[in-house]
Amino acid sequence: MNILVTGGAGYIGSHTLIELIDREFENLFSIDNYLNSEESNYDKIEKITGRKINYFNIDLKDKEAIKSFFNKNTIDSVIHFAALKSVPESIDIPIECYQNNVGGLLNLVEAMQESNVNQLIFSSSCSIYGNPEKLPVNENTPFGKAESPYARSKQMGENILEDFCKVNKNFKVISLRYFNPAGAHKSGFIGEGYTKRPNNLVPLIAQTAVGLRDKLTVFGTDYSTKDGSCVRDYIHVVDVAQAHVKALDYFNKMKPNYDVINLGTGNGTTVLEIIKSFEKASGQKLNYELGKRRAGDVETIYADNSKAKKELHWDAKLTIYDMVSTAWKWQQNMEA
Repeated sequence: MNILVTGGAGYIGSHTLIELIDREFENLFSIDNYLNSEESNYDKIEKITGRKINYFNIDLKDKEAIKSFFNKNTIDSVIHFAALKSVPESIDIPIECYQNNVGGLLNLVEAMQESNVNQLIFSSSCSIYGNPEKLPVNENTPFGKAESPYARSKQMGENILEDFCKVNKNFKVISLRYFNPAGAHKSGFIGEGYTKRPNNLVPLIAQTAVGLRDKLTVFGTDYSTKDGSCVRDYIHVVDVAQAHVKALDYFNKMKPNYDVINLGTGNGTTVLEIIKSFEKASGQKLNYELGKRRAGDVETIYADNSKAKKELHWDAKLTIYDMVSTAWKWQQNMEA
């Protein structure tokens, strides 16, 4: 099977390539525009696995470039990660967010259709649920009010793909709605890098611990949660990557031809609990301050992951401690 991973030099994409290699998939391709990633990540993947990846510098906004790629390469399935993922950034630059996340998806699907490539795993997000009225959320929980252009772009992406599948019965799409990926590969060679657009909590914590940031701000301490900070379902990036590999097997039995599956642990953890876990794992006292709520943030969300267990035969195995300790190891390696 020939598999294309878009955004393969990025955080989840790079970990997924490693898991695909571990599962002995032979013909792997990756495209990335390196907007929030580094081409050198492919060398790190080779260092971990001993395998080279066929990779190309392609921006999905360039319709002709992606069509040319499919014309020149035989692809059976696509795992689509390439997108802008920062919630605060999407609020500041919504048009760029939509151009990348929605425009890029449209170009990809059009190119796949023209080349008769009929299997797509779409990187969706729990942000599509907004502020849910009932917890945990399951796949039947309706879309909520999008709290950011990023969340709306994922809602739009799912709507586009579902509509496309209704009239293209041979085209199969699995939208994996994952919650809050964190952590790094156990080797310490691959993790969530320092980017121009930092956003996620755990790497911000690690960057503060090594002095790249003066302090960390906890946005909001007056939410209706156990300690006043936001609650999220944090899931180790390796668990997320393994679910994408298992989803390739699911194509053989899925009915109908469009499906959605939550990827989460089923447990909620507050921001302050993550900070305390990091301090315990690293032995570092973190410099942080308590701030006001941030636009676009959802108060509490965590997953019902029973469908993933049943259909993908997948469950999250790694813990919060695994997430913060591997992230700390990765951050230290970056500074070495």
